[in-house]
Amino acid sequence: MGVRNTADALVLAREIDLDLVEVAPLANPPVCRIMDYGKFRYEEAQKAKESRKKTTHVTIKEVKFRPKIGKGDFDTKVRHMHGFLEDGHKVKVTLQFRGREMAHPELGSRILDAVIEQLGDIAKVDTQARLEGRNMTLVLSPDKKPTKKSANKDSKSSTESKGSTNTVAATSNTSDLVTESQEHAKDEDQQDRSEAVQENGNGQVASPAREPTTPV
Repeated sequence: MGVRNTADALVLAREIDLDLVEVAPLANPPVCRIMDYGKFRYEEAQKAKESRKKTTHVTIKEVKFRPKIGKGDFDTKVRHMHGFLEDGHKVKVTLQFRGREMAHPELGSRILDAVIEQLGDIAKVDTQARLEGRNMTLVLSPDKKPTKKSANKDSKSSTESKGSTNTVAATSNTSDLVTESQEHAKDEDQQDRSEAVQENGNGQVASPAREPTTPV
């Protein structure tokens, strides 16, 4: 409509029962549009609502492990991680070391490798395992979009096709890993006891005092 002064633009908008809306105030001269402002606001609100529906909120779930974790706890935590990944969440795996465990980071790496192997194709490594202080962390993300029904069907069919042989193999690998970490913990306890004996001046461990017995 060309360049017009503000008064003429307002008169023109009122004649057709619409609003004069400034859309580019920083332009020279400022740009205005004649429109139904109420309808414009409604359409903008609908567009924002549709965009919010399409966005997915991804959160990071943290699951903590220990080098001495038992097989039952290991399987339970992996099962929780499987559910988180199916829902479309990222999972941060944290392996915590204590004391002498810091001298054997390879035990933590083996447990993280076992976690990735148990999860299979449902997860992909987002951030490789790295040691930060006393913790070793690994970030996993879902390999596909969250579709619970299709994921359940695929997992059932894959379980039936694999058969019992692969299940037994995976279980034995996990149990061997847990047994190795437990044996390592026993060796460390025995080493601590031997060092305590050597620190004693006479090289003997003081026996606990016996309570005096009174004759009946």
